[in-house]
Amino acid sequence: MQADVKHSIIHQFYTNDGQIGLRVAPATLAINDEVGLLLSELTEVYNAKPSKGYARFIDPISDDAEEHQISEFPDKLRAWRSGDEEFVAFSQQASKILHQQLQHYGILEDGFLVIASYTERGQDYLVVAFLPSKDGVTIAPDLSVDRSSQLDINKVQLAATINLTEWQEEPDSATYISFIKGRVGRKVSDFFLDFLGCAEGLNAKKQSQHLVESLQDYVKAAELPTEQANALRKSVYDICDTSWKSNEPVRVKDLSEQLQQAVPAERSFADFSAEQAQPLPEEIRADRSTLRKLVKFQGQGGGLSVGFDQELLGARVEYDPHTDKLTIHGTPPNLRDQLRRYFGIDS
Repeated sequence: MQADVKHSIIHQFYTNDGQIGLRVAPATLAINDEVGLLLSELTEVYNAKPSKGYARFIDPISDDAEEHQISEFPDKLRAWRSGDEEFVAFSQQASKILHQQLQHYGILEDGFLVIASYTERGQDYLVVAFLPSKDGVTIAPDLSVDRSSQLDINKVQLAATINLTEWQEEPDSATYISFIKGRVGRKVSDFFLDFLGCAEGLNAKKQSQHLVESLQDYVKAAELPTEQANALRKSVYDICDTSWKSNEPVRVKDLSEQLQQAVPAERSFADFSAEQAQPLPEEIRADRSTLRKLVKFQGQGGGLSVGFDQELLGARVEYDPHTDKLTIHGTPPNLRDQLRRYFGIDS
């Protein structure tokens, strides 16, 4: 984590006799290598999550929000940012708000609430994450073995990052909060958004799907040869993936200019998009799983799972749409070895 950590603190949530308890920390953590490693690992896991949402704080007056979406968290955050509250007091109040939410919804889960503020590339950020715990063992100084409660950072599902600078300078922005998006049903992230008092501002998956469809229309309208079309899709994926990794929006104008350099065309992608009935917005947030459609074919069902790079279609992979027959020339080594062993053929 290439950042200047300002404050960090951890509060504990525990279960006892069917109740959720809270133990608040009295002071911030010392800024040392161990804390830096913890935040670095948390940031790495957070950034690697394929699906993120983007949100803004709810205005109780102007927004048509339900009662459960209104939270004291934004006001407590403002009080700390304005200097009216110390970081420790703010974090303790935030943990109590989360505790009330857990009690209200009857959620019993042991874990730790990590709140940390840091500065990176001239921007101030606050990360709020509920880290599950797991039982583990440690070796004591006398070489005895002790049980311990350890952070299970890799399984974090409740986490958000707030760009405090953007929030202050562009309060009407809908993307100054990023959060891990749940996958199915009532999203796990919904509960966390209620705790933070924010609502989703844009849907990165829908925006990315719009980009994929616009690009496919652009390729078709330009009547690009297969090789050039594949190169164009690969360039778009690479550019968007770079933005996704750095948690930056994709600017359509910049994307179009980079495409012109990589794969020159008579009409730019930006000009083509602007002429459509539903043009792309100036900026979009990338969703990695959706954008993979630009470079891969994949699907599963009926006990079969298939995936391959688009550039292989017409080469190692052939598809007959009339018979719905897929022919693969040359199987992956590990699959080939399994098949040969199944048929009793020596490798």
